[in-house]
Amino acid sequence: MRNQLESFFSEVGVFSEFGERTLVDHREVRGLRVPFYTNEFWTSKQRVAHSLHEVSYRACFKPQLPRFFVERLTDAGDVVYDPFMGRGTTLLEAALMGRRVVGNDINPLSRILCEPRLRPPRQEDVVARLAEVSLDSCEGSRGAEDADLLAFYHPDTLSEICALRYYFLSREEAGELDDVDRWVRMVATNRLTGHSPGFFSVYTMPPNQAVTAARQRIINEKRGQVPGTKDVRAIILKKSKQLLSKLTVFDERELAGSDVLFTVGGAEDTGGIADGSVKLVVTSPPFLDVVDYRTDNWLRCWFNGIDSSELPISKLRSEQAWVEKMRLVFMELKRVLACDGVVAFEVGEVKRAKVMLEDMVIEAALDAGLSVHGVMINAQEFTKTANCWGVDNKSKGTNTNRIVLLSK
Repeated sequence: MRNQLESFFSEVGVFSEFGERTLVDHREVRGLRVPFYTNEFWTSKQRVAHSLHEVSYRACFKPQLPRFFVERLTDAGDVVYDPFMGRGTTLLEAALMGRRVVGNDINPLSRILCEPRLRPPRQEDVVARLAEVSLDSCEGSRGAEDADLLAFYHPDTLSEICALRYYFLSREEAGELDDVDRWVRMVATNRLTGHSPGFFSVYTMPPNQAVTAARQRIINEKRGQVPGTKDVRAIILKKSKQLLSKLTVFDERELAGSDVLFTVGGAEDTGGIADGSVKLVVTSPPFLDVVDYRTDNWLRCWFNGIDSSELPISKLRSEQAWVEKMRLVFMELKRVLACDGVVAFEVGEVKRAKVMLEDMVIEAALDAGLSVHGVMINAQEFTKTANCWGVDNKSKGTNTNRIVLLSK
């Protein structure tokens, strides 16, 4: 383990792929002298990643982040795990590299977004399935929520969305949902709302941040807009084609051969994952008092028959509560880690950089009995997506990827 991490940090210390040499500094955290490595370690250009990743989710990291660690700290067949998997970036990137993958999230929506992309269908199968599905209004497909949903959709479009929702829920209840259904459901979930014509909705916030119906009515009034009709099938087919555009025969073979395990629940209690089975963890936890995952995903949850109000999602507001939660998570990660396993734990700056979560991570990790090896800071300018969140560079939110490297 020590030799592997020493080799890893030796490379990181002289890394210069994007033109700059790594700046190495040290900081004392709870009596421990921790090395900090600052550089641009991976590109900020999301579009250079695999097209299968292009499913929006709030506060997700770019695929290049897990790839950096997977290719250097694992071999083919090793298990890579994300306990806060979100849209499944770590799982998908690791599976494309021939690793076995394990994912956990407290929201079952995460599996709905991730699993189909690990088993992608052919586009012609998607075309055939959509041709079979009736989008005519059917009894039971619409309900009392129409008044709110009409803030986003034309009545005819809403009728088709509700018919599609009813089809998926009925198929799932009957045990008949197959991989093509799961793919179409995932794509439709991704197209529910957004700020371009390629979504089912009228203009609204980016698709990773659904607003409330009341807020959408305000947006409609300010913009003088009324939801227009949308071609639901055509939108799904276009997005499906985009997602599959970079899929190669090699990718299909790697994904087909990848073992996958999903668990749903808190990251501090994952009894379904075997002791000592995980070679690498790459994850990003909920940031302290920044992102409201329940509210952001309420519409996606509705479409998939999930009651978001019942999800035990914590929005930790105090530093003490966050550290305690992470301590419990690290105790569980210590259990599932192999003897030579590594944790790459990505956090960011919050509260105008007055709170540095990596210090809190180190505190929680030491309390859980893990070893701290260093902190990597991937410094980049903000992307368009970050600006859509209303985040100003150098002043708010997450300015950098800050990854704490841990082991048993």
